[in-house]
Amino acid sequence: MNDLPLRIKLGQRLVAGFPGTVMDEEFIRVVKEYKVGNVIIFQHNIVDDAQLKTLCAELTTLITRETGFAPFITIDQEGGVVTRLSNAYTNAPGQMAIAATGDPQNAYEMGRMTAAQLRDCGVNFNLAPDLDVNCNPDNPVIGVRSFGDDPDTVARYGVRMIHGLMDGGVYAVVKHFPGHGDTAVDSHVGLPCIDKSFAELSQMEFVPFLAGIKAGVPAVMTTHILFPQLEKERLPATMSRAIMTGILRGRLGFGGLIISDCMEMEAIASYYGTVTGVLAALNAGVDLVFTSHHAAYAAQAIERAEQEIAQGKLSLAELDASVARILHHKRMCAAMQPKDAMPEGEWAPRAAAVRAGSITAVRLPAGGIPPLGEDPIFISCPDYRSTLASSASSSGFTFAEEMRKKAGFGAALVTPKDPTDDDIAATLRQAKGRSAIVLGTYNGHILKGQLRQATALAALGIPMIAVAMRNPYDLADLPGGVAALAAWEYTLPMFDALWPVISGQRQPTGVLPLKRLR
Repeated sequence: MNDLPLRIKLGQRLVAGFPGTVMDEEFIRVVKEYKVGNVIIFQHNIVDDAQLKTLCAELTTLITRETGFAPFITIDQEGGVVTRLSNAYTNAPGQMAIAATGDPQNAYEMGRMTAAQLRDCGVNFNLAPDLDVNCNPDNPVIGVRSFGDDPDTVARYGVRMIHGLMDGGVYAVVKHFPGHGDTAVDSHVGLPCIDKSFAELSQMEFVPFLAGIKAGVPAVMTTHILFPQLEKERLPATMSRAIMTGILRGRLGFGGLIISDCMEMEAIASYYGTVTGVLAALNAGVDLVFTSHHAAYAAQAIERAEQEIAQGKLSLAELDASVARILHHKRMCAAMQPKDAMPEGEWAPRAAAVRAGSITAVRLPAGGIPPLGEDPIFISCPDYRSTLASSASSSGFTFAEEMRKKAGFGAALVTPKDPTDDDIAATLRQAKGRSAIVLGTYNGHILKGQLRQATALAALGIPMIAVAMRNPYDLADLPGGVAALAAWEYTLPMFDALWPVISGQRQPTGVLPLKRLR
């Protein structure tokens, strides 16, 4: 590493993003002047397949020319509620939906399918799977992004998805270490705290990560959460040397790439400052540090790092070791070849089959799913951006209206996402006298107005189907006469899978991957 300029070395440890569908002047300047060596792609960077291929080729050309090394081109393509590829692609179902099929092979196949599409576009590093154990039902950011609330289940499905992605020819990462499952605060907007000991974490949160490490996953992503029993200072895991180097590298024996979550998230930006956070992460032992939205932060961090190296505050030997690790993995990534790639013609049918198999009856009345009758009413709020990990603010369609279209009869009613008493009264007036009620919820366990509305509708005594379109905790306390279905995601492909169940054409076959609701 001694023959590389310092700025080239530092640039290899940064990952930056930009706001549009082409590289903007700021990003190009930062790559040319500060030698930032890696990039992250979001939904706002993508128009279609041809544009993304061109963009990835241009990114590779620019970064290789300016730094001497091809970039990691990264993306959060988990499936379900966290997808960056447009609907022109075959997006995989989310992780909890996959687990609800009861077949870990589906995790492998959806990983392999995702990898084939990413590789074809020029993306070489998928920031998935999520190996958080969603053991807190009030978690606003993980939920259905997890394979479930049982660590062994999460480990089993997570390892299969790692293998699918890697066999498909792209790098995988497990996240968010030490674990983001047991918190009711989203680190995108606040600074969570998990007050668990190493022993407690070893029984729950660490189980899937250790399985992923044993399975050969090349990278682990950090989380911006305080773990006061692991780190005495008030520092989130990403900025903690005790956690990153002492625990992840030392006690758990991980030798691959440690990568950060975005340092522009509020858990870092509001409490420590993005640039200060980047420097702390570098010093903690994080290899690749993300400033995902504003490349200028990467430039500022590199300037600060140069100063700290000159002052002896940042170890040059550790920098060299980290850069050697990054370049080794870049060579490994570049040499990957797909194994037994899934043919393109199988992508959509396989994803549709997994979604169909994921529809889960959390509870059914004695007669099963009630018939819709001649005049049903379909009710739902729109979806909304419940966490900044999601892409768009809203899909632009609603469950109620789409189900009404599929039925070809009845009525559709779109309500607010957190209905007031007046809203609920208006809904009840429109529901009275109908042959059936089909209610779609979206995070009703967090926005309690949805659950009060569901209870009020059930009290009408009309046959009722309730469908949780994200976290199934919405269904926990509904009256026993309501047919309660978990459908995991608010997407048109999931609506297609759901309609045959609602209309009585097929039975739900999913298996609930949540011990808390069984």
